[in-house]
Amino acid sequence: MPELPEVEALKDFLTEHLVGHEIVRVLPVAISVLKTYDPPPTALEGHEVVAVHRHGKFLDVETSDGPHFVTHLARAGWLHWKDRLPDGPPRPGKGPLALRVALETGEGFDLTEAGTQKRLAVYVVADPQEVPGVARLGPDPLADDFDETRFAALLKDERRQLKGALRDQTLIAGVGNAYSDEILHAAKMSPFKLASSLTPAETHTLYEALRTTLKEAVERSRGVAAGRLKAEKKSGLRVHGRTGQPCPVCGDTIREVSFSDSSLQYCPTCQTGGKPLADRRMSKLLK
Repeated sequence: MPELPEVEALKDFLTEHLVGHEIVRVLPVAISVLKTYDPPPTALEGHEVVAVHRHGKFLDVETSDGPHFVTHLARAGWLHWKDRLPDGPPRPGKGPLALRVALETGEGFDLTEAGTQKRLAVYVVADPQEVPGVARLGPDPLADDFDETRFAALLKDERRQLKGALRDQTLIAGVGNAYSDEILHAAKMSPFKLASSLTPAETHTLYEALRTTLKEAVERSRGVAAGRLKAEKKSGLRVHGRTGQPCPVCGDTIREVSFSDSSLQYCPTCQTGGKPLADRRMSKLLK
């Protein structure tokens, strides 16, 4: 799933390629991708793009005197830039193409989604706050006003484990499964540690790991073409998706805990005092 660093890079990429250009066609291929119907997607046509914004993991294309095009790429969605779009409208079918946006230059982009779970979402709204997921977002962890005091206040009464708290978009916007693993590895903390149990020193360590991990990922992604962002993300991960490989810090074997629809990866030596974490469905969680 694209997370804050990749969506930030897509925002920068689209700012460079969309701003100042007119949207001439919005062509839904999979009707299920549209989560709003009034105004219709055609309301974007004839309007110039004036800005591109990021809200957590949401991309927001703002048009002049017109609606916003807001999308969430979900787990298996992606944006593919085309220097020259194919002639003629796309044909509905069983392929991954979900929606196409064309500019007056002949350029544009496709939104695609792989797999059978269709969660890619597109909203056409007068204000991005009309999108329920945007309206519920917590603070952005890279915002200038997101300081350690604010972070500590968020975690003070949070009775969940750190892994779940970091992934909660209503608590902190933009961090998903991959970067929560990376942040906790950088902080040398168990994903099952209770958020409310952190000492002030531990809160400081986690805050620094959060900001540093995300800033470094944003910098790695900056200037990377949209088509190469997935590979760039994977190459920069230290523990997530690397089960069975040596930890780049201590050399211990990276372990995994699986859930019904996801998994987490961690280093026992760096994060849990050398003890493997039990499956949360079978045993009492480590604190």
